[in-house]
Amino acid sequence: MFRAVARIFRTPDLRRKIGFTLGIVALFRLGSFIPAPFVDFINVQACLAGNAGASGLYELVNLFSGGALLQLSVFALGIMPYITASIIVQLLRVVIPHFDTLYKEGQTGQAKLTQYTRYLTIALGVLQSTTLITVARSGALFPSNSGTPACSDLITNEAWYAILLMVITMTAGTGLIMWMGELITERGIGNGMSLLIFTSIAATFPSALWSIQLSKGINTFILVIAVGLVIMAAVVFVEQSQRRIPVQYAKRMVGRRTYGGNNTYIPIKVNMAGVVPVIFASSLLYLPALIAQFNQPAVAGEAPAAWVTWINNNLVSGDNPLYMAVYFLLIVGFTYFYVAITFNPEEVADNMKKYGGFIPGIRAGRPTAEYLDYVLTRVTLPGSLYLGLIALIPLIALATVGANQNFPFGGASILIIVGVGLETVKQIDSQLQQRHYEGLLR
Repeated sequence: MFRAVARIFRTPDLRRKIGFTLGIVALFRLGSFIPAPFVDFINVQACLAGNAGASGLYELVNLFSGGALLQLSVFALGIMPYITASIIVQLLRVVIPHFDTLYKEGQTGQAKLTQYTRYLTIALGVLQSTTLITVARSGALFPSNSGTPACSDLITNEAWYAILLMVITMTAGTGLIMWMGELITERGIGNGMSLLIFTSIAATFPSALWSIQLSKGINTFILVIAVGLVIMAAVVFVEQSQRRIPVQYAKRMVGRRTYGGNNTYIPIKVNMAGVVPVIFASSLLYLPALIAQFNQPAVAGEAPAAWVTWINNNLVSGDNPLYMAVYFLLIVGFTYFYVAITFNPEEVADNMKKYGGFIPGIRAGRPTAEYLDYVLTRVTLPGSLYLGLIALIPLIALATVGANQNFPFGGASILIIVGVGLETVKQIDSQLQQRHYEGLLR
């Protein structure tokens, strides 16, 4: 293992790619601490200190931005607009036939879809930055303003030109992050956007763990580390698990040459949906809380509406049993929905039939599609339950240990950390094998 790591840095091309990637990551983290124009940096830091450990409405977005959102920095929006735009474009393939046609055209069509994703990212950046600035001006950005009156005075200039400059700066920051991710994909070790998300989440791990140590003591801290390692090992095991469906290709003569006759398999992963259902469910659960927040009584001391009170009591706090149950069911439902969109059994069956492939014991065509759908439905069940349980870990930690909802060993954070880590290791391993015939591990 250590010799393989040493080979990485002895290979000039690979060493240059890793150095370039680390440089872009360092610039990305630097931009997360540079405040946007007309933001009172001292008041923001006072609010962050006064709300340490609290779980607020914007914790998921703050997690993906590496803590930059609540600091109102240049990179406050992080990579979240790009993630949202990518998911929307992917879902539009089902609704808009033109998008599906572009996807099937190959590299040219997918380049066009990428261009649409970039345009949508900028549009979402304008929308989200405007919302963020509006919430910051209202003093509702942080969970609690008690003892920290500075939370209502985060912006030093509320003139229209100042707000416009802040919106342009944050949107430009999103565009710059998108460009950085593409640079890592082209000139670095690949998976640029995923690596930036990985960096944002990994940057919050030390502070999250240290806050547990300060509040609960060294014994709880060691217990959390031990449980975290077990969870990480279990996530690696499930993420690598797959159901392999054997496929045989019949021999065919083209001129004097014989093609086909080989055996392969279709890998159906237990968790085909990745982290997307968790993001879907979290975003959908944020909507009622966001609507309730903007329907608070205008007069101080006046009681809010009954439905606002019910939402605040049941669908805001992560340690509420109803919140946990709704969250779990949404993740299970979204897992089936997303898998049904991304994996089309009929298309796979048609491609197999076109190239002379068949599953042993199953007729080609419609029976193959029905069999693939049968297997996919049953493999997705444990995958959806696994995602729901992993997503509940931070909420259980919130109720037991008292950690915030960004508990590092669970939810979207652990899924992304493990998934991107495994993919990056595979990238480095394949590049090592091209040069030394040996990868990182034998």
